[in-house]
Amino acid sequence: MRRTGKGLIGGALLAAVSGIALSLYSSRVARRAEELVPAEGRFLDVAGARLHYIDVGSGPAIVMVHGLGGQLRNFSYALVDLLKDDYRVIVVDRPGSGYSTATGNTTPGIVAQGAIIADFIQKLGLDRPLLVGHSLGGAIGLAVGLDHPHLVRALALIAPLTRPQEEVPESFRGLARVPAGARRGFAQIIGTPLSRLTSAKTLEGIFAPEAVPEDFATRGGGALSQRPIAIAAAAADLGGVNDDLTPMVERYGEIGVPTRILFGRQDAILDPAYNGHRTAAAIAGAKIDTIEGGHMIPVTAPEACARFVIAAFAAG
Repeated sequence: MRRTGKGLIGGALLAAVSGIALSLYSSRVARRAEELVPAEGRFLDVAGARLHYIDVGSGPAIVMVHGLGGQLRNFSYALVDLLKDDYRVIVVDRPGSGYSTATGNTTPGIVAQGAIIADFIQKLGLDRPLLVGHSLGGAIGLAVGLDHPHLVRALALIAPLTRPQEEVPESFRGLARVPAGARRGFAQIIGTPLSRLTSAKTLEGIFAPEAVPEDFATRGGGALSQRPIAIAAAAADLGGVNDDLTPMVERYGEIGVPTRILFGRQDAILDPAYNGHRTAAAIAGAKIDTIEGGHMIPVTAPEACARFVIAAFAAG
């Protein structure tokens, strides 16, 4: 019995030391990511969050919202430069992503993030901007279109998440399994080290069938996704999407804001037929276009995305 007790104590000490070491490692990874991808914009306090954003160009306004595990450099990688000569382009980090933080102890869901973006638009004094949403950002765009339609002229949704998902894409399956109460601890102790080990495979899955740009970690902001805060936020986003999307789908017929959808035909993350064509059919007057490419077309096909955004603005 005495040896067993010593063994238990020794095991507990080893686990504690290992946990502390992994936590310190995660903090170092986060600091290095922030050195590689520093905050480059402004900050604005809105109801429910402190948002980091960039604001470039001049002319009619376009607001862009990124997807799961992303940040504003997903758009500024190439797409923003194609628009800023003719438009005022505002790209915002979602709460928990990039350098934006949520107010309180929980990550807001899709509907709540829609309200945050609505308040962001009002606080900036924007006159009915075009709202562009990529992936999960597309769902947030739809939440704005449903609950705050007077604030936007139109929706331009790129590879959007629009409907409840019965199966989580393989690239995000591990995050989806983390219980709500364990997300922060998991992210700090296990999530970041694991993300470092699997990042290449994860990115390959997200970009498939296209190649991951060699500079995506820096120019595209990918390094920030390995920080514990971003991992915990992504797990929370995944855990709550169906709760908000299920009732939203029933209301798509109410959307009166002009809506356009663009998908890459080879998207390996979200099914274009299910999330694109089916949703376009449910929204009066909505149009959908498809191009060659995968899920990350704002990075891999910026010219096509720019043409899509410009056409959506003109139709608004």
